[in-house]
Amino acid sequence: MQDLTFYALATLAAFAVGLSKGGLQMVGVLGVPLLALVIPPVAAAAMLLPIFIVSDLFGLWVYRHAYNRRNIAILLPAMTLGIAIGWATASITNDRLVKLLLGVIALAFCVNALVRRGNIAPKPADVPRGLLWGTIAGFTSFVSHAGGPPYQIYVLPQKMEKMEFAGTSTILFAIVNALKIPPYWQLGEFNPGNVETALLLSPVAVAGAFAGYQATRWIPEKLFFRVIEALLALVSVKLIWDAVAPSL
Repeated sequence: MQDLTFYALATLAAFAVGLSKGGLQMVGVLGVPLLALVIPPVAAAAMLLPIFIVSDLFGLWVYRHAYNRRNIAILLPAMTLGIAIGWATASITNDRLVKLLLGVIALAFCVNALVRRGNIAPKPADVPRGLLWGTIAGFTSFVSHAGGPPYQIYVLPQKMEKMEFAGTSTILFAIVNALKIPPYWQLGEFNPGNVETALLLSPVAVAGAFAGYQATRWIPEKLFFRVIEALLALVSVKLIWDAVAPSL
């Protein structure tokens, strides 16, 4: 029964990861919390990384012509720095505190966007904000595959076209996931069992990526970004709950 529960949750997590690589990026944040119901969070993050990478290949192919070069040029160095910080501080990082701060910041962003809806001019992809939020995104992506919220805080105000938005997200996080392999390996988070399970679940992730891509293509642009904002708010609440629930 325990194995059945594990594989049921692992299948849902892999499908969520795939959906995110197809364009519905915020859904992927649900992967680690789902698996963390049955295994330790760090082990869940390590097990999902190969699944992220396999589904990244699908995303890289379908979005190879739809992405924003300036955003990638600004964010990639910053996110690489964030990964390095996460690796260097792995032994002292308080995961609950990171989740709490991230959840509060992202939720405040959602509330502000809701209050000011229709009155916000598009913001450019500026370097100072990009370096700040990119570094935070790289760090939180390394800690718990939760780089989406700080990334969204930076890119959503730019009001990109939906396929360009989805492609930029997919390509950027594909590179970031590849960059996480050496430090994860050095920290001993990979083992043969994790890799074998990830390979078994890869077809599920690819199916999710295809479904996410089709959904991204057909959902009206205005509704697409409303869904992204709603998912960001839900993920923010989930991060806050994960941080405070053990203390209740």
